Amino acid sequence: MRVVTFKRIKEFIEKHKDSRTALEDWYFKTTKANWQDLSGIKKTFSSVDYVGNNRFVFNIKGNNYRLVAIVIFASQKVYIRFIGTHEEYNRIDCKNI
Repeated sequence: MRVVTFKRIKEFIEKHKDSRTALEDWYFKTTKANWQDLSGIKKTFSSVDYVGNNRFVFNIKGNNYRLVAIVIFASQKVYIRFIGTHEEYNRIDCKNI
């Protein structure tokens, strides 16, 4: 999968240094993956949730943080739409970001 863009991860890590290892692990596993559907994502990340509109929610660092991404299986691309704390996640409409 191609992650668009690492810049969002880098910016988040600058603000939340404790997320570095978990986000780098997520990025590494995602870029090595060849997902074709939700079951493929679940093999890599068992706690991922599909929330509709091609959006998937990943728990990061033991659910301290959340990452919302659009996954386009046909083009093998992952678009990061949101990275935030659990509290920040609760305030967004993740289906429409």
